[in-house]
Amino acid sequence: MNKTTSIFISLISGLLIGTGGLMAYQHLTSPPAVTAETTQKPAKPLYYRNPMNPEVTSPVPAKDHMGMDYIPVYEDEASAPEKAGTVKIDPVTEQNIGVRTATAKLSSLSHLIRTVGKVTYDEERISKLHPKTEGWVEKLFVDKTGTQVNKNTMLLSVYSPQLVTSSQEYLLAISSAKTLENSPFDDIRRSAEQMVVSARERLALLDVPEHQIRDMVKTGNIPKALHIHSPFTGTVINIGAREGQYVTPQTELYMLADLSKVWVIAQVYESDLPWVSENDTVDMQLTAIPGKTFKGTLSYIYPYAEAATRTIKVRMAFDNPDLLLKPDMFANVTIHTKNQPEAITVPTEAIIRSGDKEQVFIMRAAGQFEPRKVTTGLSADGRTQILNGVNVGDEVVTSSQFLIDSESKLNETTEKMRAIDAPASEEMQDHQQNMLEQDMPAPASSSSMNMPEMEHHNHD
Repeated sequence: MNKTTSIFISLISGLLIGTGGLMAYQHLTSPPAVTAETTQKPAKPLYYRNPMNPEVTSPVPAKDHMGMDYIPVYEDEASAPEKAGTVKIDPVTEQNIGVRTATAKLSSLSHLIRTVGKVTYDEERISKLHPKTEGWVEKLFVDKTGTQVNKNTMLLSVYSPQLVTSSQEYLLAISSAKTLENSPFDDIRRSAEQMVVSARERLALLDVPEHQIRDMVKTGNIPKALHIHSPFTGTVINIGAREGQYVTPQTELYMLADLSKVWVIAQVYESDLPWVSENDTVDMQLTAIPGKTFKGTLSYIYPYAEAATRTIKVRMAFDNPDLLLKPDMFANVTIHTKNQPEAITVPTEAIIRSGDKEQVFIMRAAGQFEPRKVTTGLSADGRTQILNGVNVGDEVVTSSQFLIDSESKLNETTEKMRAIDAPASEEMQDHQQNMLEQDMPAPASSSSMNMPEMEHHNHD
């Protein structure tokens, strides 16, 4: 070794010793540097999700049938929500999709039922007149339908042989009673009086009016014709006999109706049936009587449904003192149902109906929406009664709830799948980590779905 070479080696050695000393000094006087690995240690994925179908997951990296990489899902992204199906939405997305909410509150529900009714007779104010004996119509005093008659108006007279016989018996009984009224025998006197009473009752059973009986007793003349009078003030609806016609007890002589009160029959749908009840107030308007509203009450709900229309008949009663309401008129009817007691109600649009399930979404916190199964009651004026599932003051989603429902179902399904695959996933990840530490190739997961087959090449 020559002198020049020795000098060069000495210089290099000194330089190295100086650099090492400087580094040692810096190491002692400076705090230990925090490496990027310490501050930015990559999080460990919990599992990998198919980019096209989030329900398909894999515990290890994989590719779908289109060659797209599965998306890693980390712990903060897959943290379990408070309840299955709960959806979390950031404020920007919430505003973009137009999420709106409303408060569940106590309110009384009322409902107006509008339907079409038909005016008809009050069945309790209809009378059909038949003779109690056979005979011939002698005289018609009222011979036109639609005629207004007052109570006790004479309608017709009927010649009746039975009336003549009964009248003769009555006059003979009166005459015998007068002859025997001074008899010393009480039995004979009482028998004569009883004959008068019996004959008088037979005339009453034939509907002989009082004025004819009085005239008979006063004059002693036997009437040949039975007078038939109107039993009440009303309208002649039908005349069933004419002068000279032979009539029997089966013959309907007159049909009378008192139109001072009328019925209106209307139909209500099955969905409106829970609302209606007897004594509900009713308003009615008719095209034939513009500008006038008639007030009535709902008097009866029929206990059966109409097979053809699947509706239920209701009967309403109206006063008709001016006879403006005429049978067979059609009318527009409004039934004012009674207010239902205070109940928890929400806007009707907040309710999601799917199959046999009804649910709403409750806002648990800002951007966090929880599905809630509910039991609904009556609906009116855009609000629906909630019998179970919602409390007063709960905020329910009224807009974009179907988008939230879709995301909720997706999250719920994913959570169920993750719960099933979690044990196998943790075992496979541990095994994969051990393989990596031993610098060995990791086998493909049996739970991976749609993973492309790996090509193996043999090298010489």
